[in-house]
Amino acid sequence: MPMTDPIADLLTRIRNANQKAFEKLEVPHSKFKEQIVRILKDEGYLKDYRILRDQGRSVLKISMKYGEREKRVITRLERVSKPSRRIYVGCDEIPRVQGGVGVAIISTPRGVMTDRQARAAGVGGEVVCYVW
Repeated sequence: MPMTDPIADLLTRIRNANQKAFEKLEVPHSKFKEQIVRILKDEGYLKDYRILRDQGRSVLKISMKYGEREKRVITRLERVSKPSRRIYVGCDEIPRVQGGVGVAIISTPRGVMTDRQARAAGVGGEVVCYVW
């Protein structure tokens, strides 16, 4: 059965793994998902990720990150733009998540980037999600 929103599925799987303090999780691979996971790793929300290819299918294997005594690094992960309602912003309208503490992931014509990178590059785009 085809999935209607694979990005929401990715974020839900990460949110659930974070809630249950799982060490690793696997999600079906796509280039867009890989870019989102790369940003989460670069921003310090995930430990690492790898792409595994098996019999024509590829999977993202994600290693979750926790602090001392399994304290969650991700407090909240929220999908913003959805297939039913797309949210686009110009470069001067890019939101600051939690006063700059969190990260907005933006899909721009120059690729997927954080809110800070998009502001610096002077590009707007679709607000994919907020993380803090």
